[in-house]
Amino acid sequence: MKELPEAKLYIDGVVRRAEGDRTYDNICPWTAEVAGQAADASATDVLAAIAAARRAFDETDWSRQHTERHALVKKYMALLRENRERLVEISRIEAGAAIGAACRAHVDFALNGGDDLVECSKAIVWEEDRGSREEHGFVSERIVSHDPLGVVGAITPWNVPLYVNIGKVIAALLAGCTVVLKPAPDTPHMGAIMGELAVAAGLPPGVLNVVTSADPAMAGEMLVADPRVDVISFTGSTGVGRHIMEKGAATLKRIFLELGGKSVKIILEDAPDFAMKVMMSMVIFHAGQGCAYPTRLLVPRSRYQEAVEALQMSYAGYASRWGGYDDPENVMGPVISKRQQERVMAYIELGQQEGARLLAGGKTCPDKGKGFFIEPTCFVDVSNEMRIAQEEIFGPVLVVIPFEDDDDAIRIANDSVYGLGGAVTSGDRERAMRVARAIRAGCVSVNDGMSITGDLPFGGVKASGVGREWGREGIEEFLDTKAIAIRV
Repeated sequence: MKELPEAKLYIDGVVRRAEGDRTYDNICPWTAEVAGQAADASATDVLAAIAAARRAFDETDWSRQHTERHALVKKYMALLRENRERLVEISRIEAGAAIGAACRAHVDFALNGGDDLVECSKAIVWEEDRGSREEHGFVSERIVSHDPLGVVGAITPWNVPLYVNIGKVIAALLAGCTVVLKPAPDTPHMGAIMGELAVAAGLPPGVLNVVTSADPAMAGEMLVADPRVDVISFTGSTGVGRHIMEKGAATLKRIFLELGGKSVKIILEDAPDFAMKVMMSMVIFHAGQGCAYPTRLLVPRSRYQEAVEALQMSYAGYASRWGGYDDPENVMGPVISKRQQERVMAYIELGQQEGARLLAGGKTCPDKGKGFFIEPTCFVDVSNEMRIAQEEIFGPVLVVIPFEDDDDAIRIANDSVYGLGGAVTSGDRERAMRVARAIRAGCVSVNDGMSITGDLPFGGVKASGVGREWGREGIEEFLDTKAIAIRV
């Protein structure tokens, strides 16, 4: 397997090594071996990145030159697309993405989404004429402007790093903000290449900065605490999101959080090709490491046994069809790390202790290699009160829960601290829409509709987050509103 080049920092327009030439090992999930070195930023490096972003926002015209900025970001996206093959290779080696997942959600979905953001930005209204009004005996002409918030600290996860990096960075740049990107320690190269290509695109110094670090918290804590950073945009666990919100309150930062999920898929008894729809509900894509991935499958009790038999067949048929590094049809590889493997396995053990029936999987797979492999796993006879039904596992684990009728399905779906994604399948569109509208979630798919695309807003409710990414709304999150009145 190819080794990746050293991932370097990008600060104030310069690609460079960390202070003291410090690096750390980047571990490949497929082999559990070193795949390359990454710059291990010091606190001094992080401070330099913050200072550069602050200076670029305060002392240059980046925030005001809407047309020129749009053209530069469009050029930047074109360069990312030209480097598609490199991006696919990085996602495979450091994120553990199978080819089928790397070429879809990891890279193409990210690139298409970035192009969508560039197009959506054309609809941003930077200034509105609110007309004249007489108050206190004189007339004022009124204008409402929409201005960039300032310096953005973008803290991103390891599961689909390019997708989340682009969602935050491109939206913030299009809004006129400057950015310090802090990638997850497990996936530094997907951040580093964004710095490298920013140079080629001609982005002004300080507009984008990238700091990688072996310490998962140091750089993020500094971004949250520093008063020169105006916005934190974070994607990750709900626990860390709460911590960021608490710490950000000291400087009254604008906080956007895209957090965990325990999304639900409801298949009603009138769904066409019922058994096939159930079989297609396996949690296998990128080993279940997706925040909006439906990992709770709700099926009608009247067809429950049929659903269980369909799942047993699908999991048995897939048992030998995953885990191949060079298989272009493969969409499931290892989980990201030994730590994550142990976490998922602990939940599988917990599910059995809680009384759920293990229908398929449930073991690690040393026969696949030295990496962090876990079998596609399915639990049936699950009640929604079980921890495996309530807590985000973030692995290839599906739980199956029976329901009595539509209202019971809605009740189970909403009986969760999370509210990120959801799906409903029915032969009756209006019935499916009634259920979909009742689900408390940021995005819901009806009859396999694509509810997550770059031109649509994405985010959650309840413990799944605050704010929206992607689409016009994702750019507008980085804007503030100012009212100006001119006495006539």
